[in-house]
Amino acid sequence: MNKGLIALALGTFALGISEFIMMSILINLSKDLSVSISETGHLISAYAAGVCCGAPLLLFSRKFKLKTIMMVLAAVIAIGNLCAALSSSYMSLLVSRFISGLPHGAYFGVGAIVARKLAAPGKEVSAVSLFLAGMTVATLVGVPFGSYITNTFSWHIAFLLVTIAATGALILIRLWVKDVGKLPDMGFKGQFKFLKTLPPWLIFGGVIFGQIGIYCWYSYIDPQLTLGAGFTSDSLSWLMILAGFGMFAGNLIAGRLSDHFKPAAVAASVQAAAMPTLLLFFFFGHYKLAAVVLMMLGTAALFGSGSPLQSSIVGYSKGGEMLGAACIQIAYNAGNAIAAAIGGAAISAGWTYSTTSLIGQPFILTGCILLIILYRRYERTPRKGAVMSNR
Repeated sequence: MNKGLIALALGTFALGISEFIMMSILINLSKDLSVSISETGHLISAYAAGVCCGAPLLLFSRKFKLKTIMMVLAAVIAIGNLCAALSSSYMSLLVSRFISGLPHGAYFGVGAIVARKLAAPGKEVSAVSLFLAGMTVATLVGVPFGSYITNTFSWHIAFLLVTIAATGALILIRLWVKDVGKLPDMGFKGQFKFLKTLPPWLIFGGVIFGQIGIYCWYSYIDPQLTLGAGFTSDSLSWLMILAGFGMFAGNLIAGRLSDHFKPAAVAASVQAAAMPTLLLFFFFGHYKLAAVVLMMLGTAALFGSGSPLQSSIVGYSKGGEMLGAACIQIAYNAGNAIAAAIGGAAISAGWTYSTTSLIGQPFILTGCILLIILYRRYERTPRKGAVMSNR
């Protein structure tokens, strides 16, 4: 196994914990910082806003070596989470979360390219899968452990552990990742040419609306499980393991299906399946068993559309692959930020936590429609000159 890919995956592991830990510790943070749960939800939005602001900076990094870019990004991940670990107020943590999100989209965008360059011929897709596996391991192990650390000791320690993981990634990238050089410089304007076509915009739209719809519910899964279904805060550790398993299974199944069916069709089907799942959660989420089963199905849908669409964007962004990979991360996290804000506004207005699963329905439907258009116009019968990829 290529040690360089392990080094890169350690960075996605750190990012995975940094992004998803918030959902399982909202109540703890709310109490410790003396703010409402809806205000605590803004910490999710702050991270997502950081992602959206940080990813476009790749436009100015085309003249630097890819390995150097990855080391800088790993350093920023460590710095942002160290600031979070040292935060003593709501505002300082809010700023720290924004800083922590800055390298997220860029790390995924550049890292996927580096992983392909490190791979043996014919093994590029497997290499990218290993690079992204760090995120899956984070949802299965890192986030539940961080939740346990928060409930047992302090959320400060949880963010410190993310800092250690990111620092380890920085060191191992320096030691284990070989110099793969730079990308061909297409010029500043050349990176934008793919945006003149419709398919990338359909993908970005499908991502944003689908993410808003599902993430509006998942952003507030902590109070829905504890205050709604009656689980204790101590139960969140193993509940997050089950949520992580749902994400893992959804990503794996959707990826396998995309080997046999068109990516847009798979992604649209996954988002369509999320609608009845969240509707059932609204009606039956106060029953413990139902809440657990539906949570796993919901998180499977949350991650299930990711691999088909993230692989497709490469085929639709020729000449600007790094920007395309970063833009889809912007789309995901823009959806996350909007979702948390919408859910928080509804809760502040006096609606119950479970209503967040209803609010997202129109957004999911919109995302499905956009992906169906992508499938019917460009994948079912590819148009002349259209570039598309199943991987």
